[in-house]
Amino acid sequence: MTVPPPAEPTPDDVPRQEPHRAAEDEEQERTQEARAAQRELVAHTPGFIFSEAASFGGSLVGGAQHGVSGGVARDVFMGGKTEIHHHTMAAASAAYASGEIPQADLDALSAVFVESPAFASALARLREERVLVLAGAHATGRNAAALMLLHRLGVPAVHALSSETSPAALAAQLAAPGGHVLRDLPLSRNRPLRDPHLHAARDQLKKVDGYLVVTIENSPFLLGATPSRWEPPEPAAVLRAHLADHRRGEDIEGLLSLGPVRDFLSRGAHRPAEAARFAAEVAGYDGSEEAAARLADFGQAAVEQQCREWLSDPEATLRDKAFLISLAVFDQAPYVLAAELADKLYVHFQRLQHPERPPEIPVFGLAAETRLERARAEGEVRDEATEWGSVPQFTAYFRRENTPSALLTEVWTGHPSARPALVAWLKELARDGRPVVRTRAAAATALLARADLPSAVALLISGWAVSKSFGPRVTAANTLTLAQLLDAPVVLRLLTQWCTDSHWARRWTAIRAFGLLTPLRPDLAGPALSALSARARAGGSSPAEANNLIESTALLLSVGARRGEMLSELVRLLHHDTPSVRALALAGFVRACDNDEENALVEWYATTGMYEPDTARDLATLWRTALGDRAHTRGALEALHTWVYVAEHRAESARALEYLLPALVVTADDHKRLRHELLNLRAPDGGPRPPIADRLIGVLTPSTAEPSRS
Repeated sequence: MTVPPPAEPTPDDVPRQEPHRAAEDEEQERTQEARAAQRELVAHTPGFIFSEAASFGGSLVGGAQHGVSGGVARDVFMGGKTEIHHHTMAAASAAYASGEIPQADLDALSAVFVESPAFASALARLREERVLVLAGAHATGRNAAALMLLHRLGVPAVHALSSETSPAALAAQLAAPGGHVLRDLPLSRNRPLRDPHLHAARDQLKKVDGYLVVTIENSPFLLGATPSRWEPPEPAAVLRAHLADHRRGEDIEGLLSLGPVRDFLSRGAHRPAEAARFAAEVAGYDGSEEAAARLADFGQAAVEQQCREWLSDPEATLRDKAFLISLAVFDQAPYVLAAELADKLYVHFQRLQHPERPPEIPVFGLAAETRLERARAEGEVRDEATEWGSVPQFTAYFRRENTPSALLTEVWTGHPSARPALVAWLKELARDGRPVVRTRAAAATALLARADLPSAVALLISGWAVSKSFGPRVTAANTLTLAQLLDAPVVLRLLTQWCTDSHWARRWTAIRAFGLLTPLRPDLAGPALSALSARARAGGSSPAEANNLIESTALLLSVGARRGEMLSELVRLLHHDTPSVRALALAGFVRACDNDEENALVEWYATTGMYEPDTARDLATLWRTALGDRAHTRGALEALHTWVYVAEHRAESARALEYLLPALVVTADDHKRLRHELLNLRAPDGGPRPPIADRLIGVLTPSTAEPSRS
């Protein structure tokens, strides 16, 4: 099949002043708010990025859900296998998705299980409370720990519940005595796990003398209950336990002292499953050179050497190498994406190597299984989430999790002659209509930036950042966000400088990147606010840029661990001598408050903030100031409506509002404004005033008779 030549490229650079943009592009920019963009980024970013980011722990980082429960629309292709880690029963676990787990499997796991420091406290809670929610990062052995918690209790049997069990139906599934485990319970905004669900389960378990462990990835959708946080055991302990099981009665110290074993343990934290697999290799060591080579082959150096051999192999075709690179970008995604887009990269390689020939792509080629085997990769059918529901997809992934990053780094730094084709291909991916493709292009470019930042900025990021179109600018912001997660050098300085750059599009890109970054890196919330306020202080923002500043500032208040600190900083900015900085603080606060999603500011205040005196005082100060500021009064009242609507359905939020409202009344005008707003409040559907409004009016004026309902 002959591929037609590409259309003439159009320049991405734009004039220094913001140009007129197409109506549909402006509409896209208006409709994708920063919160939605942040959820989309996390949902589509490949697992190998987050596994290499030292700041990333599990599926939830600073309130951002790494999964479908984050509420991302359009196509969602998630990575990550579902398996029981830290032992060798992954296949068996699938067979017992519902029903009694064989005792032999539990005994086999018990023989190699290593208790981390978190295990003892979790066991004590389970024994006392009968219900335990065990929350931990992906692949840290939390599911194995759940089984062992029940096993250590000595229950007569352990029953596995289907993960399709809804939180509301949980108690009804606990009819049998003994232990029950519900592994990897999916939670979302519309399907949270609340404390009444756990109370009902506990009452039922008391009746049947049972116990329940629910495992989840760290999630914001666990409301009213405190989970036990699971941390994995040390890799050395896991390795020792598995070696003792493989080579019973033998001295294993000699094996642990082998050079490849010491090297393995010195390369940082390994997941329990990886340590268990390595133990199987070590257990087979017989002193031969071949056995020693197998141990050495298990490490990162072996992966890097394999990537070098793949790319330099003269027997491998350009199409084979294009597939390897595409699979690295689309690891843990549907195979059809890697195969389809590999052929597009192959076209770019042909044009680069043989510009005088028209590029061709064979219509038929090797079977998927053969291509994956050659790439030391695997494939399996998984249910992939879309906005229409789960659909089966044949998903492809490298056997070694660190292969994608090693391969992409080797292409970029070891084969610079391939850069023109790779750059053209990534630019093409960034223009794709599928969010997963655009995000994977950003993730790949972030890895390239970590390896060689100046080239990545010059060849890719800078062009996207100054694009006339909304999509490439988002790709640039996504790339810089992920590059900072990977600790690429000087990215934070670049973003800070771009925030006040003379080019409007670079400013937009940096502002959006700070909004995307801070929920993932809470420790950067302070520098982000400084950069955003510096842009506000400079003045002259267009309406679109001003809105972008507000959105990104609001996202600073989505970081649970830093919310109190950020509220204090916003209060400090209220006294800034530049009116635009004060306005940004108020507008960002109001935007953050006008949010009724799970783990929003209203819920955090109800469960945490109101019990911290300094934080409660700062929040009340911001509310009072926003309500009393003519430019922000209307927006603040709309946000207050949101809090009242949330309080109508959540008792803890209602109590929090009853505590907050009196602190907002300092003058007669304050009292008049709030009373008038509550009296005239209507339900979201236009119906009568919600009953909670009357309760709140009573808090404002306890001596006044309850107003008649209109």
